[in-house]
Amino acid sequence: MDSRPEVWVFGFLVLGFVGRQLGAAAVASRSCGFPAVYNFGDSNSDTGAKSAALGGVPPPNGVTFFDKPSGRICDGRLVIDFIAENLGLPYLSAYLDSIGTSFRHGANFAVSGSSIRPGGYSPIHLDLQINQFSQLKSRTTDLYNQVSSNGKKITPCKRSIPRPEDFPKALYTFDIGQNDIAVGFQYSSEEQVRASIPDILDKFSKAVQNLYDQGARFFWVHNTGPLGCLPYSVINNQSKPGNLDQHGCVKPVNEVAMEFNSQLKYRVSKLKAQLVHSTFTYVDVYSAKYYLISNAKNLGFEDPMDFCCGSYYGYHVDCGTLAFVNGTVYGYPCKEPSRHISWDGIHYSEAANKMIAKLIVSGSLSDPPISIADACQPL
Repeated sequence: MDSRPEVWVFGFLVLGFVGRQLGAAAVASRSCGFPAVYNFGDSNSDTGAKSAALGGVPPPNGVTFFDKPSGRICDGRLVIDFIAENLGLPYLSAYLDSIGTSFRHGANFAVSGSSIRPGGYSPIHLDLQINQFSQLKSRTTDLYNQVSSNGKKITPCKRSIPRPEDFPKALYTFDIGQNDIAVGFQYSSEEQVRASIPDILDKFSKAVQNLYDQGARFFWVHNTGPLGCLPYSVINNQSKPGNLDQHGCVKPVNEVAMEFNSQLKYRVSKLKAQLVHSTFTYVDVYSAKYYLISNAKNLGFEDPMDFCCGSYYGYHVDCGTLAFVNGTVYGYPCKEPSRHISWDGIHYSEAANKMIAKLIVSGSLSDPPISIADACQPL
């Protein structure tokens, strides 16, 4: 396995160099000039789908950046938002959100709780997200091809729907798979979760093939993060002797996540070889997140196992839900969300997301090592 802690530490010995590149990344030469981004994922990149379709995301979510709930389970922006900023594009509208949305520069199909395989925490798994993309592409293309009864072409509103010629030029991003592992650990054994990985990745590969067959060519694939470092995981597993590593993360869960990532990287390399006109970038988000957690104090964060909103300590209280338990009030956010890596025990804070995004858009944690602005360039 190529994601050992020693490799992470070595990789970040060059952090000083990477840091000097962060400012430049935001204004990097955008040689690809992606006109749009189409994203597929779960709550790590959901910008409003769950809120629109399955129930609102309440305050204090959004308090740091948007000053109100924005559909994101976070105090502010997500990694996908910082990616859009880096590419000079607007924030992605959720496909399932019909109010005030624009898909001119892409669409976000990510839904909180989604998994690659059916049976996750959301009914909208990856295949359904791909189907939604297919519908968007087909219907908007039809709109552009409409001809009136007198033989004149009808021009649709160009401000809100994508142009057909932009689909093959767009960047297709993935951040999904975490919930497949989480559901597996919740309902089966570690051995069964490991055994399920090839089937999960079979379905991922078929989804990518589907997009490729529809003209997608440029793919940016995030691996899964260190699930064992989520405070929620630690709270539920810390009582087992020898279960935690030197940074307080749950070792068995992280080991399975690393195995998933190793197999995902191999699948991406196979897809790259099979889909001859494609360009793939495999992005090691795991290392970026583990770096934050293992260096929290040096980076100005509180204990990475402390989170800002809600509770899992004996009583489960969702962030945004006020509850009185034994004289203690739960539901209010902490005073300084930017000092926390975890927002609510499962999802990252805006401050953490911003740092993660800076680490990955430069290409220093990618295979091939290419910035997101240049992710159309085959290497």
